[in-house]
Amino acid sequence: MPVLLASEWDSFLTQQPEAHILQTSAWGELKAAFGWTPVRIQSGQAGAQVLFRRLPLGLSVAYLPKGPVGEVRESLWPELDKVCRRYNAIFLLVEPDASEPLSKERLLTMQKFGQAAPPIQPRRTMLVDLTGSEEQVLERMKQKTRYNIHLAHRKGVVVNQADAPEKFFSLMKVTGERDCFEVHSLEYYQRAFDLFSPDGHCALLMAEYEGRPLAGLMVFYQGSRAWYFYGASSDEERNRMPAYLLQWEAMRWARQHGCREYDLWGVPDEDEAVLDAYFTRRSDGLWGVYRFKRGFGGRLARSAGAWQRVYNPILYRLYQWRMKNKTPSG
Repeated sequence: MPVLLASEWDSFLTQQPEAHILQTSAWGELKAAFGWTPVRIQSGQAGAQVLFRRLPLGLSVAYLPKGPVGEVRESLWPELDKVCRRYNAIFLLVEPDASEPLSKERLLTMQKFGQAAPPIQPRRTMLVDLTGSEEQVLERMKQKTRYNIHLAHRKGVVVNQADAPEKFFSLMKVTGERDCFEVHSLEYYQRAFDLFSPDGHCALLMAEYEGRPLAGLMVFYQGSRAWYFYGASSDEERNRMPAYLLQWEAMRWARQHGCREYDLWGVPDEDEAVLDAYFTRRSDGLWGVYRFKRGFGGRLARSAGAWQRVYNPILYRLYQWRMKNKTPSG
């Protein structure tokens, strides 16, 4: 079984320019700094970066985010089994980089591999088309969103690239407390920035007014796609609409790098009719950001979901019970 070094995996990915950013070696190294072990394997023209999280007694759980990549054939799955058994994985969770519906052939392959399972990443998202001129991209947005972008300009908001995440992290803490979600540590954002920014695959953008940071985001790109993973905003000067201008500048940055699509990364997992019927009345969970994200004119897309292969049914059930009854931190 050919296990690849990070440099060898990067070389393999040059043949797969549209591989998801979660399958890059840089993402594996980011996760390696926070408790995961990335293992990269190749079988013919297909490959996979699998993340292993160690458990007591030499056991582990395995996760394959947004992969495998390349020309995936059934010969890859036995190789995945081998590496998972080498790491004593209780189970492997696979989230393909694919939207519904899967082709009949790929669906059959996944069903042979394992059983459907809840995904880790958001199931549904908004994808903004970045093709055409800037005027055409703006024209595809909701009128109110275009207005807010221009309003931010008129009200003195400016967007600059930052070279350190300290101010961004301060905004993240404010956002997490306000919207009731856990944020990563400063070290996490710093590590992500250090891994992706040197070769230009990440930008940290800050919207400011009179030198004060009002909102920030980290945008990443790989191939022809860009992703908005992390965003934060202050409680101050919200009438200046800094978040709207910030997103627009992130899209402009993505276009400058040849991206054709901007992934807003996560909206409620509901059909469009349900989203349109309830977005003005709900603010829980991802509903709180849907109203904002829908204004950028993206199309709604739903991932193909996740599949899992269980290697130790008894320990798997014990693990599931433990996670279900785990006391939340904080």
